[in-house]
Amino acid sequence: MDVQERIPMSSPDISEEDIAAVVAVLRSGRLALGPQAEAFEAAMAGYVGVPHAVAVSSGTAALHLLTAALGLGPGDEVLVPSFTFVSCANAILYTGARPVFVDIEADTFNLDPADLEAKVTPRTKAILAVDAFGHPAEWDQILAVASRHGLAVIDDACEAIGATYRGARIGALGEAAAFGFYPNKQMTTGEGGIITTRSEKLARLCRSLRNQGRGEMGAWLTHERMGFNYRIDELSAALGRSQLARIDTLLAKRDRAAAMYDDRLRGIDAVRVPAPRPHVRKSHFVYVVTLGEGLTRDPVMTALAERGIPTRAYFEPLHQQPYLRKRLGTPARLPVTEALARRTIALPFHGNLTRAQVNEVATNLAAAVRAGG
Repeated sequence: MDVQERIPMSSPDISEEDIAAVVAVLRSGRLALGPQAEAFEAAMAGYVGVPHAVAVSSGTAALHLLTAALGLGPGDEVLVPSFTFVSCANAILYTGARPVFVDIEADTFNLDPADLEAKVTPRTKAILAVDAFGHPAEWDQILAVASRHGLAVIDDACEAIGATYRGARIGALGEAAAFGFYPNKQMTTGEGGIITTRSEKLARLCRSLRNQGRGEMGAWLTHERMGFNYRIDELSAALGRSQLARIDTLLAKRDRAAAMYDDRLRGIDAVRVPAPRPHVRKSHFVYVVTLGEGLTRDPVMTALAERGIPTRAYFEPLHQQPYLRKRLGTPARLPVTEALARRTIALPFHGNLTRAQVNEVATNLAAAVRAGG
């Protein structure tokens, strides 16, 4: 077995209870539009602390439904960080609205509230904030900007289940939040996502939109509006229920893995480890380090790959993506985003990492940065 197999980049945490939950659905014969989705929604709403949850086929689907349900369209602008996954920009573009990219804070990788305020124009209709890598954004300041300018706020919480901001659970802030449950996330449904919101009106509209525009009480082939096929299946929902039932354990295992990295990497001068702010509880999605000034990530990542250590480049800025440059034109400079994107590396990370694996990654990372890549 080679090092790549011994140290996977990510790995879902699947228990026998998870497997049994999925098998029970298979044996039931009810694979879609059944009780598992409703039960998963109720459990997630209770966990986040909001009245409503709407389960869907992916985190991207959740973001798209929210941009559509809020009525965004051509001529509207949505403020969003560039240092995030491409689904954020796509969910805005799907509606015909235009993403306007905001710079980030150097320590949290979340949007900078000062630059957020500076980017507001008469065309701005919404903010799409991201809790990057599971670290909550500065919600007090974001919501204050939104209040001053009459803007809707969507929380991309796809990386942040279980995180809290000043004691408030992420997923309960703004108009609504979107969660995603891809296999590398803190909990997984395979593919799948969910919307959480305090708004009954928004929840009802998202339920219709995810189900081809059908009304909740209408006939199956009666469609009240144009919608999408964004329903979650029963197998995914059953897995989600089972995973959510032990979310505290899953998060604690990731906390432990992150703490092992912290201990091993703090002594390397050329590597900055994540440092959550004191008023948040971070939910560890990935473990991203920042290389020191004068280093760039590509040579270091190449050196680690040669040593059998997988890594990922988190993130390629959205405003520099080829299709977005072609669609939106020459981007404005985002100096912090651009500088950090050249120096951030995601290391192998999941809840079942061993100390020996962490030591091997850390030893090879130290050697790579000493050699300048």
